[in-house]
Amino acid sequence: MKVAVLQFPGSNCDQDALKALRDDVGVDADYVWHNDGSLNGFDAVFVPGGFSYGDYLRCGAMASRSAIMQETIRFAKEGRPVIGACNGFQILTESGLLPGALLKNERQKFICKDVMLEAVNRTSIWTAAVDRTISLPIAHGEGRYVIDADGLKRIQDQEQIAFRYVSNPNGSVDDIAGVVNEAGNVLGLMPHPERATKELLGGNDGLLILKALSLVNA
Repeated sequence: MKVAVLQFPGSNCDQDALKALRDDVGVDADYVWHNDGSLNGFDAVFVPGGFSYGDYLRCGAMASRSAIMQETIRFAKEGRPVIGACNGFQILTESGLLPGALLKNERQKFICKDVMLEAVNRTSIWTAAVDRTISLPIAHGEGRYVIDADGLKRIQDQEQIAFRYVSNPNGSVDDIAGVVNEAGNVLGLMPHPERATKELLGGNDGLLILKALSLVNA
């Protein structure tokens, strides 16, 4: 298993992701630049957090049009694992790989703290091992998940809600913290699992999600 960690101008969680994947999850991982158009040799993709392209338009909007995201869309449609955290979640919604959108937090303030999450979907590779409430850090100003009423019913009926906040920090509809696509191979979530992979960092609950990458057959 080899994981591509995408890099955009403004990414700031790419190093966190690479180190967590290599050292704590135990999989091979390497960077892929936003202008690259190929994922040859990779088996999964991690879309990291940060401020891609400075968030000068909608968060994730410019990154979603990059060459590497066009390749990631093709990659995901083949059923391969793709995970996006924070800005990565925003990029995945902007690219159309996941439903909904991320808007400014309800109180219009940046939030940086640990939050408690519960897995809702338990059938995807990302959530199957999350059999208890977990704690992950968040750090975002535009993390309020929104979707229209019809879309919300659809993702509820199709079990695409991956995680809910135990105590909603940002006003997300239905307390949603993360969603998967219909096939379950693409996950987007606002909390950072790559920042919770060892007790030295305050906890290792992120491994319950990221260890999925070590279990997937290349």
